[in-house]
Amino acid sequence: MAANSSNSTSGKSGGKQPPSAEQVVATFQRMRQEQRSMASKAAEFEMEINEHSLVIDTLKEVDPSRKCFRLVGGVLVERTVKEVLPALENNKEQISKIVESLSTQMQTKGRELTEYRERYNIRLVGEDDKQGKADASQAKESEGGGSKGGAGVLVS
Repeated sequence: MAANSSNSTSGKSGGKQPPSAEQVVATFQRMRQEQRSMASKAAEFEMEINEHSLVIDTLKEVDPSRKCFRLVGGVLVERTVKEVLPALENNKEQISKIVESLSTQMQTKGRELTEYRERYNIRLVGEDDKQGKADASQAKESEGGGSKGGAGVLVS
């Protein structure tokens, strides 16, 4: 009978093995880096929106027939304020849409990170880990004192 029960339990886990602690940490770090790069891009676009706003506000007070210069693809072109102003406003709107999209992507990535942290019991260095210590001691008791599947991974 004992042989049957051990065969049936090993047959259940015969497919996928849990990732190692190093793999868990590497995946978590990659996800955090992706979120940071999205935040960095969003900040860059916010600065561009501010620059566009300054230029638009300045050009609104200028005579529409006055000539101005605009950098297009590395080439400085001469246009009138009347031609440039609508293009700048359109660019500002497009950049705002991109920022909104990045914001929703960052929120989604944040939820994924939180789920991943909870799934593998990842704690960050310097984080208030009183709750983490309680969870880890309960996990050790339930697992017989051994660490399995990358549980309790500490990330700096």
